[in-house]
Order: sequence, then C-alpha cells, then structure tokens
Amino acid sequence: MIDLDTQLLPDDITLPLLWLGLIANSFGLFTTLFSALWGAIAGYIALWSVYKLFKLVTGKEGMGYGDFKLLAALGAWMGWQMLPQIILLSSLVGAVIGVGMILLRGHNKNIPIPFGPYLAIAGWIAFIWGDTINNAYLTLFVPI
Repeated sequence: MIDLDTQLLPDDITLPLLWLGLIANSFGLFTTLFSALWGAIAGYIALWSVYKLFKLVTGKEGMGYGDFKLLAALGAWMGWQMLPQIILLSSLVGAVIGVGMILLRGHNKNIPIPFGPYLAIAGWIAFIWGDTINNAYLTLFVPI
C-alpha cells in the first residue's frame, strides 16, 4: 500500500524481508539456503536488468530500486525456482488491474502505476499456491 501512495518501497521493509527469508531458509524452512541465496540474487538482477535495458532504450526510469529489492526478498523466501512464476503472475495481475483502472476509472495512461503491489500479490499467490500452479502447468502443457 505504501508503494501505491508514495511510489516507493522503503528499505526498512524490503531489506529485513530479504534477510528474514535468507535466515528462515538457512534452516530449510521453505527451500534450501542455496536456492534462497540464488533466488535473492536472481530476483534483484532480473528486474535491475529490465530497468537498465528500459533506461538505455527510452532514457526514462521504468521502475524503482524497491521493486528489485522486493523481488529479491521473494526469491529469498521461495527460491529462484519460483521467480519466473512470480514475474509472470505480477505482470498478469498488473495488466488486469491496470486495464481495469484505465477502462473503469478513467486512469490517465501517462501516470505511472507502481509495480510493487503486483509483485506482492503475485508473491503471495506463489507462496500459497505456487506448487499447485506449477504442477497444473506441467500437467497441461508439458508432455510426459
């Protein structure tokens, strides 16, 4: 909700979330420490790379550093294996809500919409139903 109001994800929230995920998984709570560490690294680098590429192409900043840190924190909690699902889900949730805001509320297309809430929603969905979603996808689309 802070990101919606201020367009900022405070380090006071994202960094402890990242460290708590690494600490929790040092005991193997949700995934291995190896997976959590590389989840944090890959989560940060994935969105940082998108940011840098977008800035190189357009000369504008497309997202903030808080988004990188939030995805790194989600990677620290769930491991690198869940990052593609989180990124796809956050894009899907963001597209649905963004189009809905434009069509139903007349939201100005030129006003930026923060990505953090969609990352958070996607992270929650992946945390609760991630394995079920992955298994359903593999069952439907990957021949055995």
